[in-house]
Amino acid sequence: MAKTTKTAPLNKKNDTKSVDKTPLQLTKQHKIVLGSLLVLFSIALLFAFVSFFIYGQQDQSAVQELTNRSETVQNWLGKFGAFLADLLVYRGFGIAAFIFVRLFFLSGIYLVLGIPARKLKNIWFWDLFVIIILSVLFGFFATSAPELGGTIGYELNLFLQDYIGKPGTLLILFFGLIIYVIFKIKLSPESIQSFFDTTKKEIKAVSITNPLNNGKSGYNLEEFAVVEEEIDDIHLKKNGSQFEINKEALKPTISNSSDINRDPIAKPLAMEVTPMVAPEVISNADESFVIETAPEEDIIEENLASRLVADFGLFDPTLDLSNYKFPTIDLLKEYSTGGITINQEELEENKNRIVDTLRNYKIEIAQIKATVGPSVTLYEIVPEAGIRISKIKSLEDDIALSLSALGIRIIAPIPGKGTIGIEVPNKNPTMVSMKSVIGSAKFQEAEMELPIALGKTISNETFVVDLAKMPHLLMAGATGQGKSVGLNAVLTSLLYKKHPAEVKFVLVDPKKVELTLFNKIERHYLAKLPDMDDAIITDNAKVVNTLNSLCVEMDNRYSLLKDAMVRNIKEYNDKFKARKLNPENGHRFLPYIVLVVDEFADLIMTAGKEVEVPIARLAQLARAIGIHLIIATQRPSVNVITGLIKANFPARIAFRVTSKIDSRTILDTQGADQLIGRGDMLYTNGNDVVRVQCAFIDTPEVEKITDFIGSQKAYATAYLLPEFVGEESGINLDMDISDRDTLFREAAEIIVNAQQGSASLLQRKLKLGYNRAGRLIDQLEAAGIVGPFEGSKARSVNILDMSSLDQFFNNEQNK
Repeated sequence: MAKTTKTAPLNKKNDTKSVDKTPLQLTKQHKIVLGSLLVLFSIALLFAFVSFFIYGQQDQSAVQELTNRSETVQNWLGKFGAFLADLLVYRGFGIAAFIFVRLFFLSGIYLVLGIPARKLKNIWFWDLFVIIILSVLFGFFATSAPELGGTIGYELNLFLQDYIGKPGTLLILFFGLIIYVIFKIKLSPESIQSFFDTTKKEIKAVSITNPLNNGKSGYNLEEFAVVEEEIDDIHLKKNGSQFEINKEALKPTISNSSDINRDPIAKPLAMEVTPMVAPEVISNADESFVIETAPEEDIIEENLASRLVADFGLFDPTLDLSNYKFPTIDLLKEYSTGGITINQEELEENKNRIVDTLRNYKIEIAQIKATVGPSVTLYEIVPEAGIRISKIKSLEDDIALSLSALGIRIIAPIPGKGTIGIEVPNKNPTMVSMKSVIGSAKFQEAEMELPIALGKTISNETFVVDLAKMPHLLMAGATGQGKSVGLNAVLTSLLYKKHPAEVKFVLVDPKKVELTLFNKIERHYLAKLPDMDDAIITDNAKVVNTLNSLCVEMDNRYSLLKDAMVRNIKEYNDKFKARKLNPENGHRFLPYIVLVVDEFADLIMTAGKEVEVPIARLAQLARAIGIHLIIATQRPSVNVITGLIKANFPARIAFRVTSKIDSRTILDTQGADQLIGRGDMLYTNGNDVVRVQCAFIDTPEVEKITDFIGSQKAYATAYLLPEFVGEESGINLDMDISDRDTLFREAAEIIVNAQQGSASLLQRKLKLGYNRAGRLIDQLEAAGIVGPFEGSKARSVNILDMSSLDQFFNNEQNK
């Protein structure tokens, strides 16, 4: 018999004290005075509002001259009442302002009677909600009488209609009423159905207990017998034993016909309990009995996890390298004073030239202002009314000619502003150092999973993005425009913020020289295949196996998420840290994995579809399990950045390119061809395009950081990815029975029971490494228990049940 866990009752006295604490303690006299004031004020408001609807038109002009004592008003509350009514009714919420009378009245009554003020919160919230809904509703229907909806209701109504039209506005209002009815009035389909069911049962009870049924005295016993049969089927459990409703207790005591005739109303009312007692007892199980339910497994695990956390605390993945120290900021070099030098003469000269050039084409400017950035200055202009934006946009080359600039970029209009932007390169650009970006408060205080400091915007603000939210990044640009420096900035940002236990890098460097410095942190931050000598992949032939291995890792992680019943890696790791997941069941802390490919075009040329397919699969599925891709290429052509790749890489960085076609290939818009190079870039994540000056980090700085990390205690090996067994793996299908693994039969039983042949299943069930699980799958295939390799699909199982498996092993022994 299962035990019922009892929870100790809460200390209600202490709980009440903690709740009643308020920052301001009012005495009883203060509450009475304040409450009386609110009640009287509510009455005064009522007089002011009512008289407004009578004399409001006559008082309209007088409201504007409140300080003039000679002005007379008709409002019953005088000038003050006219002002209040005009403010809250005409300029406010219209006829819905009468609800304020109720709110102030109730607030005063609550204070006078000493009722806790916290009970008023719910009333104030829902009444203010209704005020807004009614105001907009009257503003929608009563357009000819603005005092009904008030200025606020009228303007809100126009605002909504401008964006979603009249039907949409009406639907929004209807939705607001639904919210009020459901949450405030507590009206639901179940309550409506319950009301009608109750009414129906009452009518039935009255008809059953009617003493004048068919002109006879007494009860209709045939009707009552039907009710008895319904109750007879109801059985209840309590602590494993059976209880039966006592029908005798439910039957009425029938004395004689004369008693019934003398009191024809009281007796039938007593009978109403007959058809309704049993359902009420069942629905309210806490009062008379406990319905026994077996303790669920997750409740037991929850209690165990709570005890483990109480004893050992939350799991800390950084304990293996508890003495690890993050790189210090003094390892980075400061290339400038950190500030931007503003050349006032240059600003004035450029402003005059822009104004003169536009004036030559009969375009007048109402306002112009400049925002100075590290390498570019943004001139925001507001043209005179009636000027076409497209006319200014077409003068891009003319303005560039007049400014003698390397290349300007016109943003018409600037998103979120009513201005047109003209970006003009500075004659003496300021270099943005990685030190100034890493040391900024915006990066140091960033609450992100994978924060990346890319550089500074035109307004000289540090630009920080979250790689986990992107979730993948595509970088492109011509040779020598800053892609490799940008990759170093990304990796450096993560090294400064994430512990080696929290993130791992898979680095692919076909150039063989750009990422080699990170070899020094192999056992801290890098991931690789078990049979690889170097963690940084420079051979294109090994890239395919690595990408497929990441796909296997992705599938394994999704299996872990499924078992843990969570949706993403953050929820999984939080649950693992809270000790709610058992490592003996294959669960482990999952670090983020960042795949960096320095030259993607070279991979496409050599491997083609073998690379594109796993890249696309990772881009589509890997976000939730913490695998993120950063791909860079210097040839942004459509045969390299295909539609399949672009569709799964919403976040893109474009350095300077040579043509508008290349710019459109990367960003789906032009602009990258007008950049000035040397780290000048455009960033987009599917919405606005932001111009950023990429932070510069030189090779000696990267070397200092990797030396600092590499000199510390590290893990025994790099993070090992699962071994990928390809379709042409050369499996020996003539394996000797004596060479089989000792867990062969147990593995076969697991596979047959699950009817799913996969190495990851054996890993979880038998607590094995991937290599041994893979060998077991090969042996099962050789024995004919599972089918051949079918790509990403699980292998087919050729034996359907355990009896067939036993027959299989018996036949092998008899051979």
